[in-house]
Amino acid sequence: MAPDISVNRTEIHPCYIIDNFNNILTNSPSIICVLIYVFLALLSVITICGNFLVIISIVYFKQLHTPTNYLILSLAAADLLVGIIVFPFSMVFSFSRCLYLDGLICKVHGSFHISLGTCSILTLCCISVDRYYAVCQPLTYTTKINHYVVAIMILVNWGVSALLGIVVIIVGLNSETCEERCLLNVLITNTIVPILSFYFPAIIMLCSYLKIFLVALKQARRIQNTKSGAAVSKMERKATKTLAVVLGVFLLCWTPFFLCIIFLPYNNDSVPVHVMETLNWLALSNSMLNPFIYAFFYSWFRLAFKMIISGKIFRGDFANSKLH
Repeated sequence: MAPDISVNRTEIHPCYIIDNFNNILTNSPSIICVLIYVFLALLSVITICGNFLVIISIVYFKQLHTPTNYLILSLAAADLLVGIIVFPFSMVFSFSRCLYLDGLICKVHGSFHISLGTCSILTLCCISVDRYYAVCQPLTYTTKINHYVVAIMILVNWGVSALLGIVVIIVGLNSETCEERCLLNVLITNTIVPILSFYFPAIIMLCSYLKIFLVALKQARRIQNTKSGAAVSKMERKATKTLAVVLGVFLLCWTPFFLCIIFLPYNNDSVPVHVMETLNWLALSNSMLNPFIYAFFYSWFRLAFKMIISGKIFRGDFANSKLH
């Protein structure tokens, strides 16, 4: 989304020339610009392919049909759409350009940007709840977190995310009637939306994983003498560690962007264009990283990826294969 912030209008952008008098951006092709677009295009392709592999793996292999993996499937779907929709939009109508040309295309871009980002973090929030019950209340896990509950979680996540995206467009259209920045628009786009889509869910996730970590330590001590119990505990700890890494990477990518959005509109500091561009693409790069985290930590995902990439699944029925 294009937040209401002050930017330094005298900077030289690698892909555009900023006209301070008319407040427009004109094309200025350069070697740096070409390299940037090649890199971003490669980033988009990797994001699409990586998340597509996750989706195919979970849909095709029956062993991966679990509540947790269905949440991961929803996360991969959101990240896939980021690669297909948001990346091209951001390349053609860059963050800095939309700060100057506040047209409908920029409002649509901001809507998808915030909707899919919100969907990702809400899904991660649901995953933290799933992990909480798996580790902290294992005896009631299968009754409290089942396929029906997960389906409700996914529907709510996508519904709330779409609603926020619609609000961003409405606020953007309403801003055209304001002579300057409307206080209500600034309050919604730079405070309320970031709190609902990032800060509040992030706090819930951090608290959940802290509780999980403490409980997992206690469980490990209690069942360390039980062979079967130790195996289950090891599996749950590994799953929790992996999803905690997913959370950590997400926070690392998105926190600088949302901190900039929520604090800078209320002071007189200008934001360099290249800084906002960097924070924007750092946030979007999170959608590329999750599939690599799954492949690194989960042996069954690595095997599934190999079978898909090699084309083995097209030469026979391997849906019931055991992924070890």
